[in-house]
Amino acid sequence: MIDLVAGLLTGNRRALARLLTLVENDQGDAALAELYPHTGKAWIIGVTGAPGTGKSTLVNEVTKTYRAGGKTVGIIAVDPTSPFSGGAILGDRIRMRDLSGDPGVFIRSMATRGNLGGLARATRDAIRVLDAAGFDVVIVETVGAGQNEVDIVRTAHTTIVVEAPGLGDDVQAIKAGILEIADVLVVNKADRHGVNHTVNALKMMLELGHPADKMSHHGRTLAVQTPAQPPANAPLWQPPILQTVAAEGKGVADVLSAIDQHRAHLEHSGQLALLEAERIQTELLDRLRDALLAKIVRAMPPDTVAELVKQIQTRQLDPHSAVDALLRFL
Repeated sequence: MIDLVAGLLTGNRRALARLLTLVENDQGDAALAELYPHTGKAWIIGVTGAPGTGKSTLVNEVTKTYRAGGKTVGIIAVDPTSPFSGGAILGDRIRMRDLSGDPGVFIRSMATRGNLGGLARATRDAIRVLDAAGFDVVIVETVGAGQNEVDIVRTAHTTIVVEAPGLGDDVQAIKAGILEIADVLVVNKADRHGVNHTVNALKMMLELGHPADKMSHHGRTLAVQTPAQPPANAPLWQPPILQTVAAEGKGVADVLSAIDQHRAHLEHSGQLALLEAERIQTELLDRLRDALLAKIVRAMPPDTVAELVKQIQTRQLDPHSAVDALLRFL
């Protein structure tokens, strides 16, 4: 493990790949502890949106533009997992063939493993591995399943929501719930008919939002109070609506410019530190929940859950009381 950590810090790509595998298999805690002091330098970009909007193509072009500017890029492409076989296609690399062989780019496909939000539990740790490896930018492309994609906000500094003309009516865009998490809105495939209608609908949606909803980053609320709140007079970020034709590279430079502007906004307003604190707290609560569940499972006798299920099914016990019974094993 020590050799892998040392290899990663000196730019060894094989060590990077092996550490990512360990992280995915929940065997990388010791390495992550050693790497953590070397993290915090990469800018994390989340890319999400409905299937078919061209997320992978946009990520490909954004990465090429970053590389042209001399920045290194790590990409995590999260793919859905089959509920039957547990396998995943991991096929986003097909659309990123232009990046193959570039030593300044590293692409890793990961499966959701059934996690809500399309982000596997190991994604945060994989980001930290890429961060410690020295990549300037880490891009996380999510499954694009809709409502649950809001989980990307808990991980990214800048969240890009990709839309496309002709994929549904305005109400469907509202119901998707992902417009609220956007730092940058991209209408891809802007050469299609109906692009102006899509842009106007998105503008209307943004204008309907109340400024108070954006005082906390993306208006998220947690069960536990966030460590700090932005000042009442903090400047608000209005997500720009950009048009791109990613397959032709059109408009991609504007996307990078918007990312830079959002980063400057977070840094100059002091909200970057608040966002980081909120992300850390969210992760702590998530990990605490998982650890407590694992502890309960280890402590309870065999067939406990099966017996409780039987009692609930026969209406001898309600689910809330069953949970209370399980908590006694803590």
